[in-house]
Amino acid sequence: MLKYKNYTGMVEYDAEGKIFTGEVLGLRDVITFEGRTPEELEESFRQAVDFYLELCARDGVEPQKPFSGRFNLRIDPELHRQIAERAALAGESLNGWVAEVLENAVR
Repeated sequence: MLKYKNYTGMVEYDAEGKIFTGEVLGLRDVITFEGRTPEELEESFRQAVDFYLELCARDGVEPQKPFSGRFNLRIDPELHRQIAERAALAGESLNGWVAEVLENAVR
């Protein structure tokens, strides 16, 4: 993954085309980049993000933020109940408890 100006790019390698391709994560707008070397890829990523921000500024549009800190999750009602009980037993809000569990999962 690449990071630049709070944007994150996910990269894949296309063995047939012998090229790295990537996309900026977390946006409704689609921002892609590519390169044949890691250096080209990184430069293309930075240029793509800068170009996106320039277009937004030119058009008077607020750039999308990669991640708002909010997401909706649909789960089984029984699991929802169990999570709420665990949060209550821990003396935490449901949101706080789930955030802590997710933080531990990505460490």
